[in-house]
Amino acid sequence: MRKPRFLAVALAVPLIGGLVGATAPATAQPRLAGPATEFTVLAERGQSLAAVERAVRDAGGTVLRANSAIGLVTAEAPAQGFAERVSAGRAVFGAAKARPIGHAPEEGNGPAPDKVEKEHQRFGARSAPGERTRAAKPVGLDPLDEKLWGLRSVRADLARDVQAGDRRVLVGVIDTGVDGDHPDIAPNFARGLSRNFVRDLPADENGNEVDGPCEYRGCVDPADVDGHGHGTHVAGTIAAAANGAGISGVAPNVRLANLRAGHDSGYFFLQSAVDAITYAGDAGFDVVNMSFYVDPWLYNCAANPADSPEQQLEQRTVVEAMNRALTYAHRKGVTQVVSLGNSHSDLGAPQPDSSSPDFPQDSSYERQIDNATCFSMPVEGAHTIAVSAFGPSGVKADYSNYGTEQISVSAPGGYYRDYFGTDWFRTNENLILSAYPQDIAVAEGTVDAEGNVTPLGEELGVQKATFRNGKVGYYQYLQGTSMAAPHAAGVAALIVSEYGHPRRGGFGLAPDTTQRVLEGTAAETPCPVPNTVDYLDEGRDESYTATCTGTAEFNGFYGHGMVDANAAVRHGAAHLRG
Repeated sequence: MRKPRFLAVALAVPLIGGLVGATAPATAQPRLAGPATEFTVLAERGQSLAAVERAVRDAGGTVLRANSAIGLVTAEAPAQGFAERVSAGRAVFGAAKARPIGHAPEEGNGPAPDKVEKEHQRFGARSAPGERTRAAKPVGLDPLDEKLWGLRSVRADLARDVQAGDRRVLVGVIDTGVDGDHPDIAPNFARGLSRNFVRDLPADENGNEVDGPCEYRGCVDPADVDGHGHGTHVAGTIAAAANGAGISGVAPNVRLANLRAGHDSGYFFLQSAVDAITYAGDAGFDVVNMSFYVDPWLYNCAANPADSPEQQLEQRTVVEAMNRALTYAHRKGVTQVVSLGNSHSDLGAPQPDSSSPDFPQDSSYERQIDNATCFSMPVEGAHTIAVSAFGPSGVKADYSNYGTEQISVSAPGGYYRDYFGTDWFRTNENLILSAYPQDIAVAEGTVDAEGNVTPLGEELGVQKATFRNGKVGYYQYLQGTSMAAPHAAGVAALIVSEYGHPRRGGFGLAPDTTQRVLEGTAAETPCPVPNTVDYLDEGRDESYTATCTGTAEFNGFYGHGMVDANAAVRHGAAHLRG
């Protein structure tokens, strides 16, 4: 059950500058002003890129590059006036501001760290007093896998006896980057297919630090670098190699590639997200994982009265461009797994949004969200498999979004406050352990310059592993639907590995078939009794209270159920045909 995807929801709303097909007289065009800024300009359906590029020039902009797959042009123009001008003609659907150009950062104004994923850092984190049970180590698992309750929860350890992943299967991590030199990722890292679609942004248009000073000439990091750590954590959960040290992933034999669309600071903007998604389709990827939403709007609304006409146009453009990209990749054979989000909200009845726009800094204001015309992207986009998060006890994590409208399946995402009233409450082991870039660990003070885990790192549960070749890998605990989605993406990769066949000159499985197997073999999980859950004992306020609706077969907390790798590779054949 999903909200209908009105791919052109904005067509019912007149575009700024006049109705589609009408061009405002030159004297009526808004004045261009402000600093040089990048814009993404989306072609109207049926219009050529050449027509859009001409419209950009006529509106006073300069064409920088184009994505021909969906008709998206990147242009440079003054910050004010250009979007209205370029959107007035028949060739253009709309325009969205991408990023400012050429501003030096101020000191000490970087964005705040994610409050959900690193929640354990704010509570004097500690480890549980002891493991409840210790099973014998199965063949093919790595030493730290005993700490991966998520791996066991999705039964990837058992699935490995049947299918550990096919080297022909390629998974793209659309995220902040992937550390291709991490010793648990390097064996499966497809360096030649990895791409970075992001240019680092030192500061926003007001001089506030965003990514900080560029580490590489040209402000473009190599395609095997993660300047944040989030993408590497995701990659490790999907396909860390089973190589005798550290951890192993859900699908330890498939290949991984970095399709970087996120900044060092954690922002994800439209152009880079679209470029990564369409590239995945063109390059023959089987599965992509998207644990993000497109900034600066948590919800992109067609005509929210709190937004300016230019902001409304920008949001309509984001929805249309992302849906075109998702549809393009799906048509090319890409299974697209997306995190459901960490706003503890029923996506069918969204709460007011006071976080948008989140860029530039201090721009947000409260908006009421109309479910029919407001979309969070990509989770509410076309052809996505949306994943909610549960904790080690199986309960829905307090932060996880939910609701029957968008959810597909659920997966281990970590829940720091799980097991209230026991010794396991607020312990690191309730979170998800995965790969951690060493340079990020050093920058965050959890590892010192000599490679030793610091007291802070020990408090946060940071792990260190030495490999046979002498290399050292590090691992950190995080939580979020960003950690749940890669468990599902790993299972999807195993499904393609087990049931795939030659296609398009390569190997793969239709994404709709992959989704049927993933959902059809998930472990059905009923709503809790009672079906309304509050988290007051855990220290949350009433806004976190959630009501689960639906049946054991499909409900708002768990979707079709908890993903099950073992059932998928052993019994998935029954779901291959719709």
